[in-house]
Amino acid sequence: MLYLLLLLAGFFPLIYGADLLVDNASSLAKRLNIPNIVIGLTIVGFGTSSPEMVVNIFASFEKSSDLVLGNIIGSNLFNTLTIIGITAVIFPIMVRKNTTWTEIPLSLLAAVVVALMANDILIDGSGSSVVTRTEGFILLLFFAIFLAYNIHLTLSEGYSGEVEVTDKPVPRALLILFAGLLMLILGGRLIVFSAIKVASLIGLSERVIALTVVSVGTSLPELVTSVIAARKKNTDIAIGNVIGSNIYNIFLVLGLSAVVNPVRVLPMANLDLLLNVAASLLLFIFVFTGRERKIHRPEGIVFLIIYIAYVTYLVIN
Repeated sequence: MLYLLLLLAGFFPLIYGADLLVDNASSLAKRLNIPNIVIGLTIVGFGTSSPEMVVNIFASFEKSSDLVLGNIIGSNLFNTLTIIGITAVIFPIMVRKNTTWTEIPLSLLAAVVVALMANDILIDGSGSSVVTRTEGFILLLFFAIFLAYNIHLTLSEGYSGEVEVTDKPVPRALLILFAGLLMLILGGRLIVFSAIKVASLIGLSERVIALTVVSVGTSLPELVTSVIAARKKNTDIAIGNVIGSNIYNIFLVLGLSAVVNPVRVLPMANLDLLLNVAASLLLFIFVFTGRERKIHRPEGIVFLIIYIAYVTYLVIN
């Protein structure tokens, strides 16, 4: 019970630290006259994936591969099935043309790529499956292409928006930024340590703990952002936030994790990897099932049912 409480408590400094980090880094960037496009695509983009990144880097140093892969795939499944599901139930999601034909297919590509990289046993007949350091660098190159695409798209659309930035004196912003970074590190370390202990003491695998508790906790910022956007009927922001997070998780977070330490993949993880591919494919199909390019309430309910069934299966088995 103590380790379970520590695990849950770790999410507070992790998520709050990420928020402080983004807010004060953006404030410093604004003070240095860095353009809004750079702030939005780098600081804010990296900030939303920082909980998964910090947890995974600690898990990589601990050589806890099940926690590394489980957190990423679990976060992506929660993003697609639960966050998009809840958002569509609140208000139908209008999907922009670029999201339909570029970002969702890119998210599907990321899911397929990691499924292939994690199946050396089936594809090469190897004795074990590992996402190697070389493959980690390849994922980071994919991320660089994605970032370049975002910059090109934003510039071609004539970006003129303002990123919400709190104006703070530089010394104060630096101090709070450092505090946010320390909270991120503390939360990430606490979560990894407690998750490993909880898994060993209650008889659940690290994979199951990562796919459920850890991944849901690190995805809470995306859930809050998307629900708020849906209530304001800004659903294009909601789905863009989720798809972007999925791409960041695989290309950036898994890439960095594999570079730190190769990620060992057990055969039972194929269920998670295949469901991740299926969820991305289903998202693309659902865009065209109704009138216009929208994901409606029935599709959202289907997503939620799939996620509940999947988690139930994990826990029972």
